[in-house]
Amino acid sequence: MRTLLFLFVVLGSALSFSALPSRKNYPQDYFRSPVTHSIKLSGTFGELRPNHFHAGIDIKSRNGKIGEPILAIAEGYVSRIKVAAGGYGKVIYVDHPNGYTSVYAHLDRFSKALEDYVESAQYKAQTYELELFPKPGEFSLTKGEELGKLGLSGRSYGPHLHFEIRDTKTEKPINPLLFGIQVTDNRPPKLHELKIYSLNDKRVTQATQILKLIQLKNNRYKIKGDTMSIGAWRAGFGLKTYDHFAGVANWNGVYSVAMYQDDQLIYDFEMETFAFDETRYINAHLDYEEQVTKKSYFNRCYALPGNKLSIYPNQLGNGVIDLHQHQTSKITLKAKDYDGNTASLEFWVKRKEISPPPSKTYNYILPYQEENMIETASLYLFFPKNSLYEPLYLQYQASAEKSNGVYSSVHHIHDYKMPVHRYFDIGIRPVGLPDSLRTKAFIAYCGKDNKVKNCGGTWKDGRLMAKVRDFGDYSIMVDEKAPRIIPKRFKKDMRGFSKMSFSIKENYSVARNLDEFSYTATVDGQWILFSYDAKKDLLTHRFDGRIGKGKHMLRLEVQDDRGNRSVFERPFTR
Repeated sequence: MRTLLFLFVVLGSALSFSALPSRKNYPQDYFRSPVTHSIKLSGTFGELRPNHFHAGIDIKSRNGKIGEPILAIAEGYVSRIKVAAGGYGKVIYVDHPNGYTSVYAHLDRFSKALEDYVESAQYKAQTYELELFPKPGEFSLTKGEELGKLGLSGRSYGPHLHFEIRDTKTEKPINPLLFGIQVTDNRPPKLHELKIYSLNDKRVTQATQILKLIQLKNNRYKIKGDTMSIGAWRAGFGLKTYDHFAGVANWNGVYSVAMYQDDQLIYDFEMETFAFDETRYINAHLDYEEQVTKKSYFNRCYALPGNKLSIYPNQLGNGVIDLHQHQTSKITLKAKDYDGNTASLEFWVKRKEISPPPSKTYNYILPYQEENMIETASLYLFFPKNSLYEPLYLQYQASAEKSNGVYSSVHHIHDYKMPVHRYFDIGIRPVGLPDSLRTKAFIAYCGKDNKVKNCGGTWKDGRLMAKVRDFGDYSIMVDEKAPRIIPKRFKKDMRGFSKMSFSIKENYSVARNLDEFSYTATVDGQWILFSYDAKKDLLTHRFDGRIGKGKHMLRLEVQDDRGNRSVFERPFTR
């Protein structure tokens, strides 16, 4: 009887484990939690984000406020500190003896020793944004020692800790939940929509259709009618699915999705790890058009030809389904969270009569794996190898633009709904641009929201050249207006104030590969530290004793990408 009971327990455990995602041998008891309260997530590892996979987990603040302590998850030493206006904001990297590095981002402030160290370096370099690499042992840590306070610095829109664990040698981020970091999750993912792609022999989409999914009992889903007929020789599928946690409203990313054809696994992905240099391939993994037009995230369950992601353990036929007219094929999709909670969709497919695909008008065919150059009298384009994820039938036209401030034709380069992986070169010849404005000219991009973005530019062979990474409308414009410096917290009498702050308003937003602007501030001729919050366009100086009592003179200078400069100079009293 005991033997039978033992076999039952072992068999039950094996069945339970087989329902869980596959896991490598990561240490389970080495790391503690980086916070003192139970973890609730507002973001999961590998979650789909614009142009990147989420490289860690986002841990919610206990009370929705900044300031709670952030702790070292194990002994180690501070190997890197970075302060930036955007991105991770204030972030600490800790190397541990077991070969992993922990990362703590969006901090409000560092511990006093680290804060003093960073501030000293900022004053020495006379810059707010910097990156420091302390020597091993310079800042040694014990397990549970406080590193700083939870915050929302950088591109953070709510108090939380962005937390990562990386392989120290490769710097590849690894899902922190694989290390025994405890998060309670007893709710399965939800399946929302299925997208069908009719594909040609090059895996180029000919037509699409989106179906709402019907929820059944036991976390099962179906489509209306069970069987679908698709007018194509082959098809691919995309699944819109999110994970959910009890007591948390966020719609988070799932750990894995697997697709079976007639019960044979032909495609899956797992969010165990990835490399930062491959993260932009997310634009091949997801449905880019759905993301940029509707902020809707579909996991593409087949591989585009130029997709080089390493997150797919199994792919048979690139996940593409061959369709037959008189033969149905069962398709099963399963979405899992890290704890193995599973939701599944089952349906049947077959081929119906095939209609010729709609004809396409295009100017150029660009192979995705080759260099491509386009040159006309007024436009130059150069695409490096592997700039695209699939062959592109590029549409292009130029139109005259008579609007004030535009000094070229407007070049309509394909469609913003098509992703580009690598930066490509664009060169535009000006029309009617006075020599006096050449230094103020920039490549202007106009995307889906009709807002102008400054992509910079340098002159070469009579063209204004820049590196860009989006399709859409481009032209030459000029920026002669200096940034505006608007006092938010500044008066002649600053006695009793803990800080002074200024809002900076630019004429145009700038591309991600450019600096928004540069700034410097002095009091009585001595450089002082102003932090910059990029999401609020806010410069702030916190009084720390360096500015003594009495009358002083503040000088704040701001210069934009085109060299336009503003100066705010006022006396004040402390």
